[in-house]
Amino acid sequence: MPQPNDLSKSLAALDENSTLIAVIEMSQPSWLVAGIIPGVERHPAKKLNPDELGLLQLLHRWRGEAEKAGRNINRIAVAFEAGRDGFWLARWLRAHAIEAYVIHPNSIAVSREHRRAKTDRLDTTLLKRAFLGGLRGEREHCSMAAIRSLEEEDAKRPSRERENLVGERTRIGNRIKSTFARLGIRGFKPSLRTAAQQLERLRTPEGAPIPPNTLAELRREMARLRLLAEQIREIETARLERLERQPDHGAHPMIRLLAQVRGLGIETADMLAHEAFSRHLCDRRAVARYGGLTGAPDESGARRREKGRARPAPGREQGAGNARVRRGMIQLAWRFLMFQKDSALAQWYRARTADTRGATRKALIVALARKLVVALWRLVTTGEVPHGVVLRPAA
Repeated sequence: MPQPNDLSKSLAALDENSTLIAVIEMSQPSWLVAGIIPGVERHPAKKLNPDELGLLQLLHRWRGEAEKAGRNINRIAVAFEAGRDGFWLARWLRAHAIEAYVIHPNSIAVSREHRRAKTDRLDTTLLKRAFLGGLRGEREHCSMAAIRSLEEEDAKRPSRERENLVGERTRIGNRIKSTFARLGIRGFKPSLRTAAQQLERLRTPEGAPIPPNTLAELRREMARLRLLAEQIREIETARLERLERQPDHGAHPMIRLLAQVRGLGIETADMLAHEAFSRHLCDRRAVARYGGLTGAPDESGARRREKGRARPAPGREQGAGNARVRRGMIQLAWRFLMFQKDSALAQWYRARTADTRGATRKALIVALARKLVVALWRLVTTGEVPHGVVLRPAA
């Protein structure tokens, strides 16, 4: 029985005589739209400026060509590959009665030659091949990305912005520490509120004050640190206010439930709720895959080996789960061992790392993170509390 959120196959039968099919190869300066028009032998391809109204006019023009050829078009299906432009175009097309899909990049088979030909026209051919298989209902031939609403996408922004700000704060702090180390100054904490005022009194081991250009640079870096701290605090305060003001809105009940687990704070709960658990994943395997916590088996003939956790290609996150969920769950797994020592999952981990080898602990912390994300998913979907896990009183 197909799952209601199964994106690996089309749930509607394809009638090629009444369905206009189009794919879009999107880039920043232009879009290349390729179509399959019932009753028309040629497969047209039209380059457009990035303009949704121009795209809609082109689809209607192709529809008119099919009707002139004696075909009655009652379905228009459009697809493009997931990428920089996100899902706004799919939402816009659906609002204009166009069936829109976003194809997962891993569904596009490409040549493995070292120097393969690659053009926008060739890419549209590959897109059409994958999209046709998906429309025909060929199972697991073409996976579609879930198209999130604008509200759902916006709900993820505070957590992602905070992550970027924390990373920037760390980078600036490391630059300041490197500058002090170069001058031979130790023990100074740039995160203190009075740090900027103390710069004038600092002396190098030679007894000299900080040079003027370096002093000006440090003041600017500390000003950035203060601004980042204020922005992070603003995001955290606004999130707590939203949870208190609308406790039953959207993913807020899920966040409040996850935050009851001792060792799991609001930030991690917010990330898990919006990045993973609000996606209606069908089973525990899908949860582990989306979290990027599954292995990468390598089997060929008599060879059987495990290459370890699947990782994305450089510069890409597709195909290896959600990197934010993966990082957050591995960090949470280490905290879980401290705050939930009597839980069944913590005991399972300690029993298998009794040899105290560092490599064993690092390998099994990923397994613990995988089990933990599945347990938390069951907590928010079925209310099943993991065995031995201690919950805080409800706020």
